[in-house]
Amino acid sequence: MLKGARVTGLASAVPERVLTNYDLEKMVDTSDEWIFSRTGIRERRIVEPGQGASHLSVQSSRETLKRAGVAPEELDLIMVATVTPDSPLPATSCLVQSELKAKNAAAFDLVAGCSGFVYALSAGSQFVKGGAYRKVLVVGVDILSSLTNWKDRTTCVLFGDGAGSCILEPGEPGEGVLAVSLGADGECSKFLYIEAGGSKLPPSRDTVSRGQHYIQMAGNEVFKHAVREMESSLVKALKECGLGMGDLDFLIPHQANVRIIDALRRRAGLKEEQVVVNIDRFGNTSSGSIPIAMEEACRDGRLKKGDIVGLTAFGAGLTWGTAILRW
Repeated sequence: MLKGARVTGLASAVPERVLTNYDLEKMVDTSDEWIFSRTGIRERRIVEPGQGASHLSVQSSRETLKRAGVAPEELDLIMVATVTPDSPLPATSCLVQSELKAKNAAAFDLVAGCSGFVYALSAGSQFVKGGAYRKVLVVGVDILSSLTNWKDRTTCVLFGDGAGSCILEPGEPGEGVLAVSLGADGECSKFLYIEAGGSKLPPSRDTVSRGQHYIQMAGNEVFKHAVREMESSLVKALKECGLGMGDLDFLIPHQANVRIIDALRRRAGLKEEQVVVNIDRFGNTSSGSIPIAMEEACRDGRLKKGDIVGLTAFGAGLTWGTAILRW
């Protein structure tokens, strides 16, 4: 019989620097009212120069280990979900392993856009449930400020930097991660992408001068696909563990846009107090958004033992995914 995979530690880390909508008014043609009415964002956190994904990952992970009562050398595996690694090589997870001194842990990065944390949580739970590993560190982190064109008012208002992490350990069947549902549609990759910086278009003076290293997004298309696919994956994941929308105590969605969150909430038939929202203070932190929101809800005492919690995300790829947890 498969074991359960339960969350035994949870923490997050965000930069100290706050970039408000009023700050952005001085940078591009926008306003606090315009940004908030369309996105629900008031401010976001931005790293200092020289700080990368590993910096926030290590900060979050150290606190996570402390809260779980797990020593670094006890870790079997470290997974970092990110689209903004410190560098192409080595994997950010290896940098985290080194800083934590988790000498016995395997390590790899996972790329699934803003769905990254849910994908990594799914993979980590399978390692634990199958008995391959007993203590798995899952990190969701992104430094989207490094990929943002701060002269493009349609995208620069959206993104922030942040990280969240959790420890997965064996539990009883029916405890922790109950079910997952993942999906992707590469035909829609044109709606959210970065053109250059990889093997097809390596960095050059030309690609930099043309702004090909920045996030490009067709917002309306992303909105339509996000609401539909997150709802679908939520239904599938709940069905897999014999539950329905009415069984959800809390929904923790990816914090991309408050309009997407509200549309999903209405489709799911949930009350406002059942949906965790912190996009107003952090913006879209990609793979970091769900663990940051999850840790905040836990710290505030909203999540209680036995609660059924849905984590659902949507991102570049296009990718999407849902995980259902019994807290």
